[in-house]
Amino acid sequence: MSRKFSLSPLNQRRWSNFKANRRGYWSLWIFLVLFGLSLFAEFLANDRPILVSFKGSLYAPIFVDYPEEVFLGDEGFLPGTDYRIPEITEAFKTNGWALWPPVRYSYRTVNTEIPEPAPSRPSWVHDRQTLCANYENGADDVACTAGNWNWLGTDDQARDVLARVIYGFRISVLFGLVLTAASAVIGVTAGAIQGYFGGWVDLIFQRFIEIWTSVPVLYLLLIIAAVLPPGFWILLGILLLFSWVGFVGVVRAEFLRARNFEYVNAARALGVGNRTIMFRHLLPNAMVATLTFLPFILNGSITTLTSLDFLGFGLPPGSASLGELLKQGQNNLQAPWLGLAGFMTISVMLSLLIFIGEATRDAFDPRKTFK
Repeated sequence: MSRKFSLSPLNQRRWSNFKANRRGYWSLWIFLVLFGLSLFAEFLANDRPILVSFKGSLYAPIFVDYPEEVFLGDEGFLPGTDYRIPEITEAFKTNGWALWPPVRYSYRTVNTEIPEPAPSRPSWVHDRQTLCANYENGADDVACTAGNWNWLGTDDQARDVLARVIYGFRISVLFGLVLTAASAVIGVTAGAIQGYFGGWVDLIFQRFIEIWTSVPVLYLLLIIAAVLPPGFWILLGILLLFSWVGFVGVVRAEFLRARNFEYVNAARALGVGNRTIMFRHLLPNAMVATLTFLPFILNGSITTLTSLDFLGFGLPPGSASLGELLKQGQNNLQAPWLGLAGFMTISVMLSLLIFIGEATRDAFDPRKTFK
């Protein structure tokens, strides 16, 4: 027999309190939808078709890099196909069809047919004749369709801003989630050891944390990022050196408070090991305070990544970066769509996370009641 999943009365009360905060509840769903869509960024913004039917055969260029000879025969000689060139477009028209993403640019695609020097204005401010003037086949060419419009304009390297926003949103959230999860594991473990054992263990750990937190983090991050080659995992490791400290205090305090409770002493008397007592009996109580901090730590992680990208010490050059988009907006004041796109994306993302954090805090507040 299958057991029907149901929440405990305590978790039912917490979920009801969370839903009672309408702003946080709807922010959660909006954020999940946006993040879920960004996970499929390759299907939303790409310079490759999702699916191609060519001479009776199906191809998936979004997953496989086909050589040019597959579609151009003896005329193709490159190991990879550029699906935006007129020869490939005409071959698809003649011998089959291609299913394109809504935005026909990836975050690194350079649009060489923009109607004005980069950074160019959003396409919707131009008329169709202007947009198609640079194409050999005129307004009927597939490259003039709305899928090829730069809805938010292009940056100073003629890359589509909307595509970079989609990919940048995904990498920012993923970076924040991984950093927050890793920081929580290290910080909760360190706080649990300090609070449970106390004495010299707690004293030595506290002195170490005081020294560690007195280090000027920003300057050290800039120095390390300047020495080591930029990369997602290298940057994650650098930030992880300092971000775990934020979880130690609340977990340590909870373990110090509960380590001499009667049920803990009874467990010790029965021969239960320290590890079992720490992580099975005491940790659930400490996780209440930890969970309320998670959305705010996630916010801080995303903000730190954006700041480092803005200063040029973040992700490798050419990566889809919201901080780099803000930097371009600063350097190109005549192109306000750059700064506005980056600012609005970051503002919406961080606002949603803050609202979710507030609702989570209300959910775990024991003073809250059903509404």
